[in-house]
Amino acid sequence: MIIIQVCVGSACHLKGSYDVIKAIQRLVKVHNITKKVELKGAFCLGYCTTGVSVKINEEDSIFSVNETNVEEFFKEQVLRRIK
Repeated sequence: MIIIQVCVGSACHLKGSYDVIKAIQRLVKVHNITKKVELKGAFCLGYCTTGVSVKINEEDSIFSVNETNVEEFFKEQVLRRIK
């Protein structure tokens, strides 16, 4: 199971965290991996100056995601881990 945490703190909220969440939810359904991915909200991942902060599992990497790059992020970071 892959756990994706999307920051919903005030800075990320203003940068579109709910749009990123909706996009990830859509991509999970499109790729039929609802049983392999858990999507959670998180508060402040510590990278408030970049885009919406997203963390996968308990890794140290924090990704800066927005509506423009969410599909690329999903393909490179989520689908790659499932295969």
